[in-house]
Amino acid sequence: MSSLEAEWEGARGRSRRRFTWRGLVWSFVYPQRGSSIVPTVPGVILIGLAFGIGTAAYNSSSNILFITLSLLLACLILSGVLSWLNLRGVEWRLQLAPPLRVGQDTTVVLELRNRKRFLPTYGLWFEFSARGMDDAAAAAGSTLSASAAEVKRIFAKAASDGQAGRVALGQRLDPRGEGRVEWTFRPAQRGRVRVQLVAVGSLFPFGFLRKGLGTATSADALVWPAPVEYRRQAVATPRRRPGGERVSRPGASGDLLALRGYAQGDSHRLIHWKASAKTGTLLVRQFAADSAQSHALWLRTDAAAWGEGERFERLIGFAGTMAEDLFRTGRLMRVSINGEPPLPVRRARDLEVWLNRLAVALPVREALEPEERPPSAVGLITFAPDGATGVVAIMGGEVTAWA
Repeated sequence: MSSLEAEWEGARGRSRRRFTWRGLVWSFVYPQRGSSIVPTVPGVILIGLAFGIGTAAYNSSSNILFITLSLLLACLILSGVLSWLNLRGVEWRLQLAPPLRVGQDTTVVLELRNRKRFLPTYGLWFEFSARGMDDAAAAAGSTLSASAAEVKRIFAKAASDGQAGRVALGQRLDPRGEGRVEWTFRPAQRGRVRVQLVAVGSLFPFGFLRKGLGTATSADALVWPAPVEYRRQAVATPRRRPGGERVSRPGASGDLLALRGYAQGDSHRLIHWKASAKTGTLLVRQFAADSAQSHALWLRTDAAAWGEGERFERLIGFAGTMAEDLFRTGRLMRVSINGEPPLPVRRARDLEVWLNRLAVALPVREALEPEERPPSAVGLITFAPDGATGVVAIMGGEVTAWA
């Protein structure tokens, strides 16, 4: 689910059922999927000590040993009950704010709240994982006709391609209180990624038992390609004719396009004082850009020309980086990939749609026809291979940049 539609989840799942003693006893016999209670090293020692004292108590009929055995067993039972109460009433919600980029740190926020009225919650930890959805689906599909050894190897590779981490709650969660934990990971490849809260665990209260609770809380997102460093080369471009065509996108010409909120770094000369006085907030002018200064990007992903390795990834990153640079300077008109209709780029949302397309772009096996090209535009930029792994951008038959 996306971060905007995330719902609160907890030990009981999304639906809240009425508490019954029958349900409590049945939960001990048949626990929730993914739940586990495992004794720790001190817990194993305590259990072994209880067996030894119990054997000695029955052989010697000593009341003191029976009392000691009762205390040890009471500690184990109390530890289990308190660990259950510690997790009961705790709810969480996973927040993943895009955009995600290859090679850049991404912070996953887990919001917490304690719905209990009187009891606080202590000593929780949370296990996260991030894994590419395409790789997981390919691994699952490839196990249909594989042997047992191949199945283990496939799933081991899928697990190694993902990332996992554990984050502890550094403070207690008060009754009716809220908190949050953050996990940072760095995507290694572009595409679809699923971030999941795998389990919630605790050693509370005595450390004899490790209580774990499996969850299905997850959030899906697209990972944009990593920015690519490239070098520019000046080429001759048509000059703007006086009184030329204007386009509806932010620029620096004399035609007023729209009003927007003031952002740090905007010139005070652009503030529209009358509109700001009416609305009570600072508004600045946005002007239209000149069409003669615009560019269009056309990306072809032929498998025969680019392959599926390093050069193809460099191509995708180069196209995304150049589109962002042209958009920031107000010179990007439209973008297109293969034979798809051109996408006009008028606002930041249009650029995000383009980067989302690049995140899932794959080499095309079928050869593209030469006439399958977008409508002609001033400054049409295409891409071509260069050397073993290089990529060049071509405009008007001349190389304008290379990476």
